[in-house]
Amino acid sequence: MNTIRYPQPDHIEPCVDMLGRPLTDLRISVIDQCNFRCTYCMPAELYPSDYPFLPSSERLSFAQIDTMARAFVRLGVDKIRITGGEPLLRKNLEQLIETLAKLTTPDGRAVSIALTTNGSLLAAKARSLKDAGLDRVTVSLDSLDNGIFQRMNGVDFPVEKVLHGIEVAQAVGLNPVKINMVVQKGVNDSQIVPLARHFRHTGVILRLIEFMDVGGIGAWSRTHVVTSEAARALIAAEFPLVSLGEGKPVLHETASRYRYLDGGGEVGFISSVSQPFCGDCSRVRVSSDGKLFTCLFAQDGLDLLPQLDTGQGLETLLRQHWQRRGDRYSEVRGALAQLGGRKQYPTVRMSLVGG
Repeated sequence: MNTIRYPQPDHIEPCVDMLGRPLTDLRISVIDQCNFRCTYCMPAELYPSDYPFLPSSERLSFAQIDTMARAFVRLGVDKIRITGGEPLLRKNLEQLIETLAKLTTPDGRAVSIALTTNGSLLAAKARSLKDAGLDRVTVSLDSLDNGIFQRMNGVDFPVEKVLHGIEVAQAVGLNPVKINMVVQKGVNDSQIVPLARHFRHTGVILRLIEFMDVGGIGAWSRTHVVTSEAARALIAAEFPLVSLGEGKPVLHETASRYRYLDGGGEVGFISSVSQPFCGDCSRVRVSSDGKLFTCLFAQDGLDLLPQLDTGQGLETLLRQHWQRRGDRYSEVRGALAQLGGRKQYPTVRMSLVGG
């Protein structure tokens, strides 16, 4: 496998936004379709079987994604995450992974390539993804209880198949496997401790995410949120925890990390509602139709398509757009909550832009 190496300039000018945040993390949605209808992301009543998802002709091609990724890497990106929709529904995804895995930063470091999936196709795809160059995988899993899991995924998909996919991913070396659990009060909060218990001493890292007002969830309310503090207390009551990094996210990361006192591994908490981390957010997202979003809660994106076939002027466009960035929705949400504690405005469709 050949490695693409860019000429090393004498000086790499940092690409930072209006709040001094560098650009380091690129998330690419390769398809807006999903085979689940999770209640907090793509509820079936809003996304019926005949929902008009993008035809394949309107999705970014692998060549366009490659052109875009190269430009982002030259601006400082050293982590690329493939998302969706369900990215494993994209045909021949391994070809894209193989291309991206060859990228290196201007100073010669390998670019980390990760993928987020619902796990439904992971058992069949894990080996080929690893062979193509994928480094890590994150699996969305909200319950061990099959009844709860099937109600939440909206298509009666059995939890056992997702668990098998996780085991296969570990076996082929996509480590550490991370599990993302979106916690909703009265829906799956009873599963916090069972999930922690299940993944202790396995090498899998469980991360609990506060229920957020993203995508098509117009019915979001703070009353549905289980805070990270409350979730952490439930786990710590049974399995004592020790903070890693003083209970705060590492710079440019999203999760506050804790380890089990008995050496059982690690658990993380993503607190974008109760403890926003906009101040050091270094992530940019590109939708499957080529729009750039500088915040998960954005309404509009910058169309990159005119530059993606040739790459002409793309790097300058990306730099200038990032330098104008001032997004900090989660930090101002507290003030908006005083207006009623509900979602305040429509945001981009989650499956289109990715998580």
